Amino acid sequence: MTDIAAIAKQIEPEVKSLGYDLVRVAMIGGTSDPTLQVMAERPDTRQLDLTDCEVISRRLSDWIDENDPIEGSFRLEVSSPGIDRPLTRLKDYADWAGHEARISLAEQRDGRKQYSGTIDGVEDDTVKLTDKSGNVHALPFSAISSAKLLLTDKLINATAPLSTEGADTIHTVEEEQ
Repeated sequence: MTDIAAIAKQIEPEVKSLGYDLVRVAMIGGTSDPTLQVMAERPDTRQLDLTDCEVISRRLSDWIDENDPIEGSFRLEVSSPGIDRPLTRLKDYADWAGHEARISLAEQRDGRKQYSGTIDGVEDDTVKLTDKSGNVHALPFSAISSAKLLLTDKLINATAPLSTEGADTIHTVEEEQ
């Protein structure tokens, strides 16, 4: 079994050395299509473009070739976290305060495992969330198993690309034979 947390700790310095922040490392695709998924972002824009993905992918491919951290064959996928991004770090909840999220806990708390609402921020190691009824929930970060932002107009506006140059042009690349 692959220890993804250990691989993430080893990958993070490689990603950081290129000027990016590591958002998440996951193994997806099961046994039929094992894929090491690496999500990263620019710390200043929280975005990643295709060139950024290429740079990270090349560095990690070299690192993987040298260190061979995963048994068997697999694909490497480097991507941006996207608009409705996963929230994986405590700082994500502070950065995205004011936006809506869905949070799942590892174990039930107050009779439930799912919470949705507006992120109010972070206090110590606790995520604050206000649901649609106005109830405030204090959720320990350590109890969160997964979380992601919910797609809203406010989020779309907050994550608009810094530049749309070239967005209306389609470039085709012919593969070499």
